[in-house]
Amino acid sequence: MSWAAGWRSFCRTILKVFGDGSGLETDGRQRAGAATDGVGAMRTETAENWYEVRTLNDAVIHIQEPHIRPFYRCNIWLVCGRERDLLIDSGSGLVSLCEQVASVRSSRILAVATHCHFDHIGSHHEFGERAVHKREAQFLAEPDREAVLIEPYATVEMFSALPPGGYDHGEYAIHPAPATQILEDGDILDLGDRHLEVIHTPGHSPGSIALWEAATATLFSGDTVYDGPLVTDTWNASLDNYVRSVERLQDLPARVVHGGHFPSFGGDRFRLLLHAFLTRHRV
Repeated sequence: MSWAAGWRSFCRTILKVFGDGSGLETDGRQRAGAATDGVGAMRTETAENWYEVRTLNDAVIHIQEPHIRPFYRCNIWLVCGRERDLLIDSGSGLVSLCEQVASVRSSRILAVATHCHFDHIGSHHEFGERAVHKREAQFLAEPDREAVLIEPYATVEMFSALPPGGYDHGEYAIHPAPATQILEDGDILDLGDRHLEVIHTPGHSPGSIALWEAATATLFSGDTVYDGPLVTDTWNASLDNYVRSVERLQDLPARVVHGGHFPSFGGDRFRLLLHAFLTRHRV
């Protein structure tokens, strides 16, 4: 049995025991699988129903793909400013984001990648302005299937319903979207009346970033921290760097955290999650 086939079998076992995996911390091989063993047993969803859009406080819009299972489902965040808007991650790209979500059609949007895994950069090519940390600019421009984790993760097991036209793992690919802006730690993204600081948080991937809005005490944390199973063992992950990044985030007086997956949470939960991670992994 191949590694990928063994991983998929293990995912099915995890799903039976733990459901969608919420609240677990695990490695990449323990991602939750689907409740079906094949494409034939799964319905197909329309493009019009592929996305859910919800407006939050502080002029933040949450966009998600509800027919992708929670562990694989990227949170897409649109932060609205006076002079420009910031799109934080762009989902799988299986259905056009701009065609289906009116709020992201503005020409003043800067699409930022918190990191370059397939579930976060699938629609970046739809935007004229794109930003990524310098350590992952190559992956945004040349999204090799293994580099962006299509192999081995983007299988049919990540769906509760298939995208329009079905899904072929062998055909799925991320469109190249070369960055128009290269980010580094400490950079400030200026939206006119809002300012977000780039925090380099390597570990989950070498170019992972979080975005900190001090004025609202809001952290957009990408996949460095969210309220679900954190992935520490992908091909370019570094647990040592991950620990250092989490230690750094401890200093932030966050009031609300919008992660790369799973629901948002408050400051107390944020500090609890960081403490639990460090207790488990810090030497």
